[in-house]
Amino acid sequence: MEWSSRPESLTAPVNPDPRGELYRILMSHRCGLPNDDTLARMLATQAVGGGALPMGLGLEPADFDTLLARHFPGASRPIVPPRPAPRWDSRLVEELGELISLLQLYRAGRDESERWLSVIVATGCMSNDHLWEDLGLWSRRDLSELMQRNFPTLAAKNDHDMKWKKFLYKQLCIQEGVYLCRAPSCAVCCDYSQCFGPEE
Repeated sequence: MEWSSRPESLTAPVNPDPRGELYRILMSHRCGLPNDDTLARMLATQAVGGGALPMGLGLEPADFDTLLARHFPGASRPIVPPRPAPRWDSRLVEELGELISLLQLYRAGRDESERWLSVIVATGCMSNDHLWEDLGLWSRRDLSELMQRNFPTLAAKNDHDMKWKKFLYKQLCIQEGVYLCRAPSCAVCCDYSQCFGPEE
């Protein structure tokens, strides 16, 4: 998908906080839907070269166009710096569809954007940093709120505040009846910090 290069397109202004300015511009066009704020943060981050999602937040071009028109009607299309095609671990790519299905299974059923976020969050799991960073969110709290709003039943299962990427893959294992962790409980596991440590 090509990104607009027209003069009126949304570009990063020259100021100390270009991401914040782009976010404010997008939010001035928000439609008042549940995920306007979350998507504006992702789009603003990607427009200044941050995050790890592919162009268009990992969505199909038609879905991305629909997302922009639905959540930010009248806003110019963000111009995103060129980024190389993602180089994902082939083993993770095999699980992308399973992650999307897992998230869609637990959709809140309140808004169409939940379907797109299923794809976006699953795509973010293909990269190597903290999930909230790879998605272009601004904090782990942003990601927790995304999960609670869009996939509340699934989010409620994370009652010990496990790192979200670890948690999602653990849910896949449980769904498949595969249990790779041999510790009798998380509290005594030698890898506890990898699953529950800070994500800042």
